Amino acid sequence: MTTTDTGEPQSRTTRRVPEFFIVGNPKSGTTALYEMLIKHPQIFMPELGSKFFALEQARKPDTLEEYLALFEPAKPGQRVGEMSRGYLRSPTAPSGIAEVSPDAQIIAVLREPASFLRSLHLELLQDHFETEKDLAKLIARDEQLGSRQDVGETGFPTTLGFSKERVSYLDQVRRFHAQFGRERVLVLIYDDFRSDNEGTVREVLRFLDVDDTFQVEANDVNPTVLIRSPRVHGLLRSLSLGDGPVAQSIKTGVKATTGQRLRRRALSQLRRRAVYAEPPPVDPELMAQIRRRSRDEVVALSEYLDRDLVTLWGYDRL
Repeated sequence: MTTTDTGEPQSRTTRRVPEFFIVGNPKSGTTALYEMLIKHPQIFMPELGSKFFALEQARKPDTLEEYLALFEPAKPGQRVGEMSRGYLRSPTAPSGIAEVSPDAQIIAVLREPASFLRSLHLELLQDHFETEKDLAKLIARDEQLGSRQDVGETGFPTTLGFSKERVSYLDQVRRFHAQFGRERVLVLIYDDFRSDNEGTVREVLRFLDVDDTFQVEANDVNPTVLIRSPRVHGLLRSLSLGDGPVAQSIKTGVKATTGQRLRRRALSQLRRRAVYAEPPPVDPELMAQIRRRSRDEVVALSEYLDRDLVTLWGYDRL
C-alpha cells in the first residue's frame, strides 16, 4: 500500500472508503437485504461481493486500490457500503475492515444453525461445489476433516464446514464488537427479516442514518431449491458466468439489448422454470441432532445479545 508524506495510506485520501458492511452467511438473507437497500437513492453498493478482507478466502480484487475502485460510481452524498457473504465467519475481516474504515458500521445477519446448514448444503449442490447429497454423511465427513477446507475461486469451501467456523455466531459477533463497539454493530435475526422485510429494512435505514420513509419492496432472493437437471443448470450457469464459446456468443447478443442486472434476472427466471424444483422434505431427526449439538452456542448467544433465540428457534423443545 502506498502512503503519503504524513504516513497515511494514499488510497484513503484519493478514493471513497466504504462506510458500512453487510456481513452474513450464504442463505441468511444478505442478498435480499442488499437488493432492497440498493434501491435507496442515498445508498450505493457495488454488485460484486469482493471478500477482500477475508484473507483466508479467495478474494478479488487483489489490491486496495482495485477494491476501492468498486465504489467510484457512488454519487456525492450517498452512503457507501458493501455486502459480502464471507466476512462474518472470517477471523481476519473485522480487523482488516477496521484498518481501512475504522468508523464503519456493521450489519450482521444470523440464521438458525440447522436450517442454515441445510440450505447451504442445497446451495453447494446447486452451484456444483458439492456432490454429496446426503447432509448427514456430509457433516460426518466434515467432522473428520476438521477445519481443513480448501476454498475455490468463488470463496465457497469444498466442504460444508459444519464445525466452529460456520455456526460459531457468538465468536463471530464478538470479533466485530471488539473492533467497532456494540453501538456500531447491528445484529439482525433472519426470522425477523423473513417475517417483516419492510420493518427490518427500515431499522437498517435508521441505523445508517438515511431516509427511512423511502418506500421499500419486499424481496425474496436466492431461495432454497433442489437441482432438477444438473446438465441444464450447468449450461445456464456457464451462460451467466460467460464461460465457453456458446455462452460468449449468446451473451454478446443478450448484452446488445439488456443491462447486466436485467440479464442476470432473466437468466435467474429461466433457471427457476427449467432447472429448479422444490427441495426435499426436511429430515426432522437430522435437524434435531444438529440443534442438540448447537444448543450451547444458541444459549450463549441468547444471553450475549439479550434476545431469546432459544425459544424463537425451538431449542427449548429439544
